[in-house]
Amino acid sequence: MTVFEFEQRVLDLEEIVIRIRAPGYQEVDDYEYQRQAAGTTSVSDWLRTRIPPRIREIGTSIVDGNLREPHGRTLLSTLRASYER
Repeated sequence: MTVFEFEQRVLDLEEIVIRIRAPGYQEVDDYEYQRQAAGTTSVSDWLRTRIPPRIREIGTSIVDGNLREPHGRTLLSTLRASYER
């Protein structure tokens, strides 16, 4: 899976905008999750458990609906709601 495909898969499943700091054609592991992470999960916990195991040491950032990077304690439900404004 390419970085571009990974970012799109995360958006489709998790409804979260993630940006990986690598060329879009670079290969990473598949985002194999079938279910969206719980809304009560913090951004930090979600990033730690779901993203680095798939992309290793590549840098990432999350973008909220205000085009800012949310605080790590932000709940995923709050982050997802920020895109609806």
